[in-house]
Amino acid sequence: MALNMDAIGKPIGPMKRDYTWKDAVLYALGIGAGFPELDYCYEKNLKVIPSFSIAMIFDFLSQAAIASGVNLAGILHGEQELIFHNPIPPEGTLITTGKIVDYYDKGENKGALIVAESDTVHANGQKLFTNIITIFGRLDGGFGGKDRKKAPVEFPDREPDFVVEASPSPDQPLLYRLSGDIFHLHVDPEFAKMAGFDMPIMHGLCTHGFACRALVASLVPGRPERVRRFACRFSKPLYPGVPIKTLIWKTADDKAVWRTVNAENGQVAIDNGEFEYGDIPKDEIRFDGRVAVVTGAGAGLGRVYALELAKRGAKVVVNDLGGALDGAGGGSSSPADRVVEEIRAAGGEAVANYDSVATADGGEAIVKTAMDAFGTVDILINNAGILRDKSFVKMEPNNWQAVLDVHLKGAYNVTRPAFAVMKEKGYGRIIMTTSAAGLYGNFGQTNYSAAKMGLVGLMNTLKIEGKKYDIKVNTVAPIAASRLTEDVMPPDLFAKSKPEFVSPLVLYLCSDRCPVSGNIYNAGMGFFNRAAVVTGPGKVLAKEDQIPSPEAVMASLKEISTLSGGKVYRDLNAQVGDALMAFQSPAAAASDSDPPGFSSVAAVFEAMPDAFVPEAAAGVEVVFQYVISGDDGGEWNCTIKGGSCTVDAGGHNCPTCTLKMADGDFLKMMNGRLPPMQAYTSGKLKIEGDIMKSQLIEKLFKLN
Repeated sequence: MALNMDAIGKPIGPMKRDYTWKDAVLYALGIGAGFPELDYCYEKNLKVIPSFSIAMIFDFLSQAAIASGVNLAGILHGEQELIFHNPIPPEGTLITTGKIVDYYDKGENKGALIVAESDTVHANGQKLFTNIITIFGRLDGGFGGKDRKKAPVEFPDREPDFVVEASPSPDQPLLYRLSGDIFHLHVDPEFAKMAGFDMPIMHGLCTHGFACRALVASLVPGRPERVRRFACRFSKPLYPGVPIKTLIWKTADDKAVWRTVNAENGQVAIDNGEFEYGDIPKDEIRFDGRVAVVTGAGAGLGRVYALELAKRGAKVVVNDLGGALDGAGGGSSSPADRVVEEIRAAGGEAVANYDSVATADGGEAIVKTAMDAFGTVDILINNAGILRDKSFVKMEPNNWQAVLDVHLKGAYNVTRPAFAVMKEKGYGRIIMTTSAAGLYGNFGQTNYSAAKMGLVGLMNTLKIEGKKYDIKVNTVAPIAASRLTEDVMPPDLFAKSKPEFVSPLVLYLCSDRCPVSGNIYNAGMGFFNRAAVVTGPGKVLAKEDQIPSPEAVMASLKEISTLSGGKVYRDLNAQVGDALMAFQSPAAAASDSDPPGFSSVAAVFEAMPDAFVPEAAAGVEVVFQYVISGDDGGEWNCTIKGGSCTVDAGGHNCPTCTLKMADGDFLKMMNGRLPPMQAYTSGKLKIEGDIMKSQLIEKLFKLN
């Protein structure tokens, strides 16, 4: 199977991983730490070894390999680089997103390189580390691609400054694998022999962890948080119990090179090691190298957004028509020019644009200004707006349309060409500007309210269309002093509502640190909260095929209207799915006309051999391991081989993939009430091992 060229640049993730101090300690023990390094092994004042980061992203490593289409029979971990931005906390939730960066062709029978990169942030928003992995596919060379030539790491022609000896236990892989790397090569003697080894071998990343401990102890003793970069290339395998030496040469005050060797025969196990360390840089959101477009940036909120983005390194297109508050009359270049001058005077980069957002040509021209000046668009803040307030009966069509043209149509006009650029590059951040008038209503602002609520609908769909391209779209409802609010806000409130109190939230949502998309936030005076459309649980009034009466609605209005137990939906399908599920009540499921379904987990596995579809199993050899938790659970394994199916209770010593579920969720899925994909994406179904092979199950069995 050839490498999947379409996978390059496509987002992988986000993937979430919850962990506690026990995971960090288990990893430390797995790479040889003990009482001499108690800070790594005891929850009191616990410090996390930097290489623990790799144990937290095994899912990304496997998904990158699967997405690439690399021949898994010839896969090796070639190179590993970790760049640390902040210390890893001892517990929390990690969110990892990444992509395959490129493929390199070493030639026919010489293999290929698959390079993937990911960023991991903590749930608190801190960016923790960047991972760059190079996978060596021994069986994938010769596809006609470019080769990669890397200069080797230069080692000083002298004895190392530090030599750290270690003696991994003969049982080291058994402990290390509990951190998540459960590949059979490191535990199963028969599998190891099939792979050409005398016995199970050490995990390369376990040796990698031993090396990390050695480097920290030698160069930043007791301060793992000072590690900035840790890179290497894996050279030769080691057997458990073989002693190792990590050789370290300092090359500068904050840099070193290193390698790890087999202490028995001198062979290099890990080579081309690089290590950088130093004080923790200030943790701040930056926009260096990013290009931002801010509409309506000649004054008020837009001006503050533009200035703050530029102050933090962004190149900014300052768009402002320079028109009147109600959009009437001609424009002026002065407002945009003044903001550009402010940015340049402070040492930033900016250009002005004077086009109107109210036309498609104007929107195209705004984005073209960014492309011509800076070559791309990373950030778009739709901020431009006008007001034409009147009570509804007095709202003439021209006043209605003028406000929609600037706010709603204007956001469409600029976002559409910007979105195309972001989609092509696989990254983008878009901010819509709504209002409390749109979310909650305000007398005399029907045009404004309609436009502002329309922007929420625009965001809701763009968040879905942009997800696979790492384009995040959020909406902010500001309470801020501006030309638009000067006449409607009380004077004392106006004085307290500086735009500077809104900009922190907007800048965060514009950053690569932002993990959310499709959210609405109120912001003003330093107060922030989230708003959402909440849907109540509702009540089914229809009986069989009978249409309910208005009187039935009236009688049940309290149950229909309650928001107790309400839910925020992320897309239409989720809401429709719940609406359909509302009809699948226990009473309906128990009716004589419906099939009884499976009443127990064991009944499912008893039925599997009869539900097997032999014609779908041609050439398939696979073992599915099921681990079902709960009082009705247990373990079963299903072996498909030679066109036949065998189901046994208990665990299998070498499953292709393992499926884990709670008993109740498993029965819902097998009885057709929980779609497998929904179960997987919601976390109710967890799959370990060869995830792709699990997709065969629906073809191999017809259980419902």
